[in-house]
Amino acid sequence: MLTRERLRNGAYLDSFQDLPGLPCWSRQRIEASMHEALAERPSGEPVWLFAYGSLIWNPLLKFAEQQFAVLEGWHRSFCIRLLAGRGSCESPGRMLALKAGGQSEGMAFRLDEQDLLDELLLVWTREMVHGLYRPVWGRVRLASGEMVSGLAFVADTAHGEYESDATVETAAPLIAKASGHMGSNRDYLQQLEATLTAHGIADEYVQNLAAAVRAYPNVENAK
Repeated sequence: MLTRERLRNGAYLDSFQDLPGLPCWSRQRIEASMHEALAERPSGEPVWLFAYGSLIWNPLLKFAEQQFAVLEGWHRSFCIRLLAGRGSCESPGRMLALKAGGQSEGMAFRLDEQDLLDELLLVWTREMVHGLYRPVWGRVRLASGEMVSGLAFVADTAHGEYESDATVETAAPLIAKASGHMGSNRDYLQQLEATLTAHGIADEYVQNLAAAVRAYPNVENAK
C-alpha cells in the first residue's frame, strides 16, 4: 500500500527494482530534480500542485487548500510503457501522464510554504522512481476563477518508455492484463474513472478506455 510513511522511510522506492535500461533514480537524484523545478517557480507565487490521477483520490499530502481546477494546454494520456508497479517486463501496461494539447480537469493543492520541501519531496519520490515524467509549471484555472501557476508531471516524450500511440485500441488490451507488485493496471484505470465521475469530470478518453478494458476478461478475478 502506498502511504506517507513508505514514501518517507524509503520503503516505497526500495520496492522497485532496476530494470534493463531503466534504473531507479536515487533519492539524491530525485531531490535534485525537485530543486531544479523549484528554481523555475514563478517569483512570489504560492506552489499549487495539479492532480489528474491517483493524487486526486490518494494525495498523501499536507496542503493548505484544495480546489477543483483546469490545467490549460495538457490532456490525459496512457502514454508511458509500464514495466513495474502495475505492470511487468513480461506484460507491460500503460501509465497515465499528460500530453501537450487541450486541457484537463482535476484538483489543485496549495502547499503551505513552511512544509513545502518536505511535502514536495514525498511527491517527487512517488512520481519520479524511474524519471518517466517531466515536471512543468502550467497555467491552472481554479474554481474561484483565479489563474495560477501550477506544478504538473507530464510525459517525458524523450524517454525511452514514452509511447506515442496511446489510442484506446492500442492501450486497452495492455491495461486489461497488466499487473505488478502494486496491483493491476485495470484497477488503476477503474479507480480513475470512478474518481473523475465522482468529481463531475467527464474525460471522454478515460471513459472510452475504461469501457474498452471492461470488454476483456479480468484475469485477476479469474484466479
